[in-house]
Amino acid sequence: MRLPFLALLAESPRHGYELKQAFDQRFGAALPPLNGGQVYTTLQRLERDGLVTGNGVPDDGRQKRVYELTPAGREALAEWVSEPAAPTRLRDEFFLKLVLAGLSGIADPVQLIERQRRECLESLRALSRVAEEGDAVSSLLAEGAALHLEADLKWLELCEQRLLQEENDGNGASG
Repeated sequence: MRLPFLALLAESPRHGYELKQAFDQRFGAALPPLNGGQVYTTLQRLERDGLVTGNGVPDDGRQKRVYELTPAGREALAEWVSEPAAPTRLRDEFFLKLVLAGLSGIADPVQLIERQRRECLESLRALSRVAEEGDAVSSLLAEGAALHLEADLKWLELCEQRLLQEENDGNGASG
């Protein structure tokens, strides 16, 4: 959340609760609401790293602090925005489970694939509701996530086909 917070602070200085509200409003139902503790922990780390400064609000008994970007924070934000995000997930947790479960025999890989397929389909249904009911930002994020899930479903189909082919090849070779 460090860099998204810097982006929100680039608009204007904010205190922690305003930052949380701005984030939650921007992403609506597309993302779960931020945890307040996470907001303040992240702000403390950003301040420690010299990316933001926090100044106390005079005459505020709650010790409210308003945070703003430092030049180093603006530089970090500019770097983040200018670099493309990593498009691949080579360390996919499900793939690790699938391979290791199959090698060790602790679970049936086909059952793992089926369970993962159900999870993807349930997530697609939920994203569909967000895309229909949400604002433009939420809909766009939900539609992007849905496209990733559709690709995951195709990949699961490929995994299943390869496993079954391998199984058939193995049975044919020993028979």
